[in-house]
Amino acid sequence: MQLASVKSALGEELAMVLKDGVVPVSRIRRRKQESGDPLTMDGLFSDSSAVLSSLRALHAWADAQTWAAERVATADLLAPVSHPGKILCVGLNYRTHIEESGMTLPSFPVLFSKFGNSVRGPGEPVAIPAVAQQVDYEAELVMVMGKVCANVAEADALDYVLGYTCGNDLSARDLQFRTGQWLLGKSLEGFAPMGPYLTLAEDMSPDNAGIQCWVNGELRQHDTTANLIFSCATLVSYISRYMTLVPGDVIFTGTPHGTMMGWPADRQAWLRPGDEVVVEIEGIGRLVTPLI
Repeated sequence: MQLASVKSALGEELAMVLKDGVVPVSRIRRRKQESGDPLTMDGLFSDSSAVLSSLRALHAWADAQTWAAERVATADLLAPVSHPGKILCVGLNYRTHIEESGMTLPSFPVLFSKFGNSVRGPGEPVAIPAVAQQVDYEAELVMVMGKVCANVAEADALDYVLGYTCGNDLSARDLQFRTGQWLLGKSLEGFAPMGPYLTLAEDMSPDNAGIQCWVNGELRQHDTTANLIFSCATLVSYISRYMTLVPGDVIFTGTPHGTMMGWPADRQAWLRPGDEVVVEIEGIGRLVTPLI
């Protein structure tokens, strides 16, 4: 099952991804003549086990109906998690990306962070700031936590993940490497697009999903999460030893080779206003990000 966050009269609402389109849960309940308070993704995080059981039954019924009048437009999609508590990111997690970057294979996951100002939804434009001259794309699988998680074993780690979405870890390389800390080049406004949907963990394996990235229709990245150095389970377990993960936290798991940083200097063409970046992950969908 796939879920989405959409704009509505409520401001933000949980929706289901059906064969006939994306439909807010409130509209499905209304047609089925079911009662219930309006749902948001944040509300789901507070009691996911109980809510998901009822949503699955509702989804099965709704997927057999037609929804032409009730479905929402693509422009009304928000980032699946529009208010994450933590945005944790993993650098250097594909061997080929390490090689193209000229860096050393890490002994431990390389962690850094972004902030809420960086979140953007599918199709939402991201402005390239005047202070950044070398803006790069990074297609990434993103984990969304669904349970409080501290000191968990690797074998149990994925039980704490609610689902997965697409992410683009936009990076201003000139700012990223200005100092020894990456934060500045990673946390600019809009530099964490996510979406379009959240695929629930029980419906997708994060260990062998194809991941691709196009810039203006040209394929730039093509790999599989099977090539992650530190798997999703390893990352959750490792991070949970040092900080408590809570529902709604998100983890960008790293990008494969093909970033502009890895191109020869005389061929590097950094992102510019008017460009469009598309990230696609098998089992999730396509995240489109226009640059302005």
